Amino acid sequence: MNYKYPQTIENGNGEKIIFQYVESAANGEKVILDAFCQPQSGPAMHTHFKQDEELTVVSGKMGYKLLGQEEKFALPGETVLFKRGIPHKFWADGSEPLQCKGWIHPANSVVFFLSAVYAAQRKSGKGEPDPFDGAYLITKYSSEYDMPEIPTFVKKVIFPITVFMGKILGKYTHFKDAPIPLE
Repeated sequence: MNYKYPQTIENGNGEKIIFQYVESAANGEKVILDAFCQPQSGPAMHTHFKQDEELTVVSGKMGYKLLGQEEKFALPGETVLFKRGIPHKFWADGSEPLQCKGWIHPANSVVFFLSAVYAAQRKSGKGEPDPFDGAYLITKYSSEYDMPEIPTFVKKVIFPITVFMGKILGKYTHFKDAPIPLE
């Protein structure tokens, strides 16, 4: 998909990302971004299997956690690298908003995927994505992204049934130009 940069997305729950631009890098393109979280907000525990993500705190205090480890914190000027395949989450710790600069490499489908997830969250009006859109995205892009806190039974049984019903009901026309998932 062709995007015009900068591209701003907001989920309606205190998170905003500005994808500034994409640059060529070894092993694929790198998307440069600014990320913002309101106090106590941030993405749920997630995994990107094919990308590394690096964030440098500009202002505020970042709380972050790798699955199975203790919470850690980063202050302005400090950088956190989330390696591909490692489940992680981060949030604005304390009462101040969090602003970070960073990148995701290789970019692959991340701009589409996060844009679609944020749109699905706005659509539901809650922290969780719209059920049909969320099931579609997690199922279609399971080779690239995961939400480890969602039970395996839900991802392997409930989501595919939901996607099947969504197709019958014509719920996915807005995904007609979705990129093909990476294997």
